[in-house]
Amino acid sequence: MLWRLKDGSNRLSTSLQARCEERVRALEIPAAEKLTIPQLCRHIGRLQNRSILLVPLELPVGSPDGLWISADDLDYVVFEQRLAPVHQHQVILHEIGHLVCGHEAAPVMTPDSSRLLLPSLDPEMVRRVLGRQHEHSEVEVEAELVGSLIGRQIGTWTVRQTWNVPPEAQGLSSRLAALESPNHRGIHE
Repeated sequence: MLWRLKDGSNRLSTSLQARCEERVRALEIPAAEKLTIPQLCRHIGRLQNRSILLVPLELPVGSPDGLWISADDLDYVVFEQRLAPVHQHQVILHEIGHLVCGHEAAPVMTPDSSRLLLPSLDPEMVRRVLGRQHEHSEVEVEAELVGSLIGRQIGTWTVRQTWNVPPEAQGLSSRLAALESPNHRGIHE
């Protein structure tokens, strides 16, 4: 996915890139084996002394594809269950990115108004969920980048997709690769 920042550029700042890479390094994701998403959640949960519960739901049309909800002793990652599995993974990893980065929401409701409107929910949880920016802000870009970096470590996909091409198809493969625009090589949108 190619992100455009508020200034219209599509370049990540060096400090943002470095910060995200350090956050992922600090997770010490075991390199010996490829983790599944549930195994990753258990690993991060152990690091943070909190459980992470994955919640697949049919979300309303027009709503975000995923949400991270932080309760007192448990984190919920809610995601749209009708998405393709690869898209579900990216949504989950994005929400885990928010968790790993320790993002906080800007207050959108006072605790008193939250109790009046949503009496069965903890006001702090409502603030964290509803207050987060849902746009291409640096916070969202950071969560997406952290999620993508984690995905590279746990998934079988690499930055550069490579396959063994049988000798009889190498000529065709080379000709097709030459047709790809040089401006888009290596960028996955």
